[in-house]
Amino acid sequence: MEEKKMPLIGEKFPELEVQTTHGKKTLPEEFKGKWFILFSHPADFTPVCTTEFVAFQTKYEDFKKINCELIGLSIDQVFSHIKWVEWIKENLDYSIEFPIIADDTGRVANTLGLIHPAMGTNTVRAVFIVDPNSVIRAMLYYPQELGRNMSEILRMVKGLQLSTEKDVAIPANWPNNEIVKDDVIVGPASSFEEIKQREEAQARGEIKCFDWWLCHKKA
Repeated sequence: MEEKKMPLIGEKFPELEVQTTHGKKTLPEEFKGKWFILFSHPADFTPVCTTEFVAFQTKYEDFKKINCELIGLSIDQVFSHIKWVEWIKENLDYSIEFPIIADDTGRVANTLGLIHPAMGTNTVRAVFIVDPNSVIRAMLYYPQELGRNMSEILRMVKGLQLSTEKDVAIPANWPNNEIVKDDVIVGPASSFEEIKQREEAQARGEIKCFDWWLCHKKA
């Protein structure tokens, strides 16, 4: 099977027909008009992956509140996914409500570039954040030994949504940035005229600036 490169940020999510624990689905059409997160894990019935699925489930309602869906993926058969989900429910008392793609042929993983040569045939821990226009807005790529932080992934979706809606940038550690607190960043001026406009906006109290290239405002 030809190995494909991971798609890039700003590209359309590739069209894929997939088998999941919730039946057959077509991506990204399944989530048209919504944000969605596709995340891959190395394998079912593994310890770190189990902790991740429980963690994603505990945040699932928070994702849905901001119009964002979840869908998992690994190179396992759908029967394995179903038994694993049952095990999690029976032993940990968590019901995994989002679908999981059964990619036992590796077709989806290869299309998305999720097979790392140094890791054998298992999928790496990758995260794709896709917007309502099916455009890939962010990607995260983890080694097998490191579990993901779901609060950070949720923060990323919220930040991307705000950036898209308000045409602003999001500072580090937002909404608890060390310099601007929960403010957002206004893009730097690119001309003397824009610098003058920034100064006027600052005089009106619409924005605050440390300098002409570092301005911020309330979201």
